[in-house]
Order: sequence, then structure tokens, then C-alpha cells
Amino acid sequence: MSEHVSNLLFPVFLQLNQLRTLLVGGGNVALEKLAALLGNSPDAAIKIVAKEISAAVRDFTRGYPSVILHERVFEDADLEGVDVVFVAADNAELNAHIRNESRRRHLLINIADKPDLCDFYLGSVVKKGNLKLGISTNGKSPTIAKRIKEILNEALPEEIDETLTYMGQLRDLLKGDFTDKVRTLNAHTASLLASQEKK
Repeated sequence: MSEHVSNLLFPVFLQLNQLRTLLVGGGNVALEKLAALLGNSPDAAIKIVAKEISAAVRDFTRGYPSVILHERVFEDADLEGVDVVFVAADNAELNAHIRNESRRRHLLINIADKPDLCDFYLGSVVKKGNLKLGISTNGKSPTIAKRIKEILNEALPEEIDETLTYMGQLRDLLKGDFTDKVRTLNAHTASLLASQEKK
């Protein structure tokens, strides 16, 4: 392994609509997690467990029938039948307990504001239709990640989704192996760029 590699994160996009998610916590931090999860995967099945669930969380989840609220203390049994765990509880002892129990069950876990206890992080996301870009600074600066997101949101035209749709249709029509398809798509992309530059 290279000594120069300092960011060992592996980028991945989860199909949360096909997984079962547990969120422990019902306050402002839980609301932030929910906004990120449901903003990207509106059909995600999420079970929320918290001793107290805020009115803001209740209001936010009202339009999402796949989100179930349980206003009670967390129980180890809540981890059964779950694929991914998010913890947004301001309780160090509970955080450590849920992490240990999740690890024992081989569940991926994210604990808000505790990078050392996380198996994965949530990055900033740029969305333009079918195009989705994830941005991570390896935990060094969420502010920079947010700024890069703003820059990309402004720079990428809304029409990019239409272009992706056409390129997908073209790819489906192409014959030959992967290399042939890539060559043809590259040629079409180059001609498209050339026509734009002439304008």
C-alpha cells in the first residue's frame, strides 16, 4: 500500500429503498439525517426509535409512509431485521452500546459527530436528475464539501439529465463489446462538445 494514501474511504451509493434502515434519535440531528436519507431515497424504509420524537421530525416524516416512528427507549431487539444503522442520540453510553451491538450483528453504522465510531460517513450530494455526485473531504472540512456542492450545483446545467437520457438510449442501441461501445459514446460526446463550442 502506498504511504501517500491518506483517504481510505471507498465511495458507494446504496439503494436504501431495498434496505431496512434504523435511526435512533428524534431531535434536530435526527432531522438532518432524515433530510439527507429521504432527500436521496424517498421510498427508504426507516424505523425511528427515540425516547422523545420532536414535532419537527413528526411533521417532516408525515409525507413518507415507509417511515415508522417508535417513541420509546432503544432496545437491542430494534437491531433485528435491519441492514443499516444511524444514531443521532446525544448519549455517549448509548452510542457505544449500539455500536457494539451493531458490530456483533455485522451491521453498518453511522453515529452523528463521532467519526471514530462510524463504518461510513454521509457526504455532500449534488443531484441533477439521474446524475448524482458524492463529495467527501475525509472528515477534514464539511464546510469545504458544502462549498464544492454549491459550485457544482451552479456549474452543472439542468439539461445534463436530458443528455444522460439520450446517452443511455444510445448505449442500449449500440452493438459490440464494452470497448466498442465506449469508443462510439466517446465519439458522440466529442462531437456534441464540438458543436457547443461553435455556438
